[in-house]
Formats: sequence, C-alpha cells, structure tokens
Amino acid sequence: MPTPSMEDYIEQIYLLIEEKGYARVSDIAEALSVHPSSVTKMVQKLDKDEYLIYEKYRGLVLTAKGKKIGKRLVYRHELLEQFMRIIGVEESTIYGDVEGIEHHLSWDAIDRIGDLVQYFEEDASRVETLRNIQKTNGE
Repeated sequence: MPTPSMEDYIEQIYLLIEEKGYARVSDIAEALSVHPSSVTKMVQKLDKDEYLIYEKYRGLVLTAKGKKIGKRLVYRHELLEQFMRIIGVEESTIYGDVEGIEHHLSWDAIDRIGDLVQYFEEDASRVETLRNIQKTNGE
C-alpha cells in the first residue's frame, strides 16, 4: 500500500495524464508545490514500487497498478468533496478539508460515504431536508 505522500503523487500524476496526456516532473512539482528534486526522488520510489515507469529525461508512464490506484484516489477525493458539499461545508474550505482527511479514512469508510452520497443524490429533496434541519439547529 502506498504511503499518504505516495498517494498524493500518484493522484496528481493520474490527473495530469488524464488532462494533458503526460506528466512531467516540472508539472508535478508545480501542482504539488514541491521542488522538482523532491518529485524526482518520489518518482524513482514509485518506479521501484511498480506504480510507474520512469526514464530520466524521457518522462513517466503509470503502470496498470498505478492507473488503478490513481483512479481510485481521484474517486476518493471527488467523493469526499461531494460529501462535504452535501453536508453544507463552505466551498472555500472543502479542498483543504478533503486533503486533511482523505488519507485517514479506511476504504470501508469511503464506501459508506459513497452509499450516503448516493442516497442524497438519488432524491434532491433529501438534501433540502438536510439543509432545513441544519437551519433549524442554528447552523
């Protein structure tokens, strides 16, 4: 299992490849606000652990294992953002909140949150009911 730091890199690499078709060390460094040398070290570790294939000066490619994990990490992040919106968290704090909790939840908890998000999305009146309860409770 990747560490939280490895997960951040895999997720970002996956997003960059989905968006641009490639992920360069400089792009990853910019997206994660880290030095390129830090990215190079992590990319070498991810290569060693078979999440990606890295060739110096040529770029990198996610392996099947890396793509699978990357897709799952992006899903987790997006799901938690949806959940935060449903429960009424301020939009300006959602990204930071998700970054703060996403590595600390089990996949079982993520699955249960997914069930809850699905429940609310199946019927928009359920979200409205939740909002009314929050207003009644002074939130």
